[in-house]
Amino acid sequence: MTQRKSGHVTLLDVARACGFSVSTVSIVLNETPLSLNVAATTRQQIRTMAKQLGYHPDAFARSLRSRRSQTIGVVAYDLSDPHCIPIVRGIQAGLQPASYLPLLMDAQTGRGQFDSYLKMILERRAEGVIVIASWIFDEANLLSDIEKNNVPIMIVSRDLTARGVSSVLVDNEAGGALAMRHLYELGHRRIAVIRGPEELFDSAPRWAGVQSVAAETGIQFDAGLVFQLPGLVDPASSFEGGLDCARRMLASGHTFTAVLAFDDLTALGVVRGLNGAGVRVPKDCSVVGFDDVLPAVVATPSITTIRQPLKEMGLLAAEWMLEAVETREKGSGQKLRLHKAQPELVRRMSTARAVKKRRKGQNAQKST
Repeated sequence: MTQRKSGHVTLLDVARACGFSVSTVSIVLNETPLSLNVAATTRQQIRTMAKQLGYHPDAFARSLRSRRSQTIGVVAYDLSDPHCIPIVRGIQAGLQPASYLPLLMDAQTGRGQFDSYLKMILERRAEGVIVIASWIFDEANLLSDIEKNNVPIMIVSRDLTARGVSSVLVDNEAGGALAMRHLYELGHRRIAVIRGPEELFDSAPRWAGVQSVAAETGIQFDAGLVFQLPGLVDPASSFEGGLDCARRMLASGHTFTAVLAFDDLTALGVVRGLNGAGVRVPKDCSVVGFDDVLPAVVATPSITTIRQPLKEMGLLAAEWMLEAVETREKGSGQKLRLHKAQPELVRRMSTARAVKKRRKGQNAQKST
């Protein structure tokens, strides 16, 4: 057989190899109704030869005929963040049974990169767009071109229903309340809190949940023990931010027996910082995180956390997307949806009952 320019086995290659016309081979391999008029032995011969040659249907050519690309654009804010991976796996699990291909792109927390990928998705005629983004981007630009092209869009980890975008996210306020209540029930009253970056959508509702339980239980936060992470640069910045906050709270001289961290990577940074100063977790100080990503499970000590059902959220977004695509094909309008997944407290090694003798940061610090 001569060298093919494309490198792919075509219908013409199969036809030449088995001695039948291209139209007959196409009818058989595409399993059209006319294939029933082809002799069974011929059908078997064509299929056997196609298998031997390694032939696969040309999805691109099929999409040109049907004007259906069978692809869904998936833009993640940063695939190096452990938070994104379970969501992506859920999306893939939801799309695969329907033979839809996810076009996965990593924006690497860059607004310009994010906009560029959205443009590419539209140019390649993806039938829908799923965005994983908890940070605040310019949704006006995002929505404008997508809405004009009548392309369904779903967002995971943010609530954009006010802008007409179906959204799947965790109930962050309920999660913040769960974390705070857990520490309260363990007897902790002097609690340091590390809030998330201002540009993250999750930050404000989680803090609201923490404050609601504090107000209910009569706990007053020491202003010197409330910290905020700087702007998000990459996932490692959360860990570095937790490490820095731990050093600052130890140097402050304020008394604390527990730390409520914004997320698991921040909590891991706190544990590193406390351990480096000789503060044992959880014997001397408890630490709780948020998300339940893999590093929290395998760390020593493993991190008590608030679990987001991340894979399930991705799966639901994919299911909604497939429904929205079919609805559009039928000429019907999209149904606006919002799902707030319920968080779950996962108890691990990093939290314990409050020690009777409360540790004072300045005295506890041995080195930074």
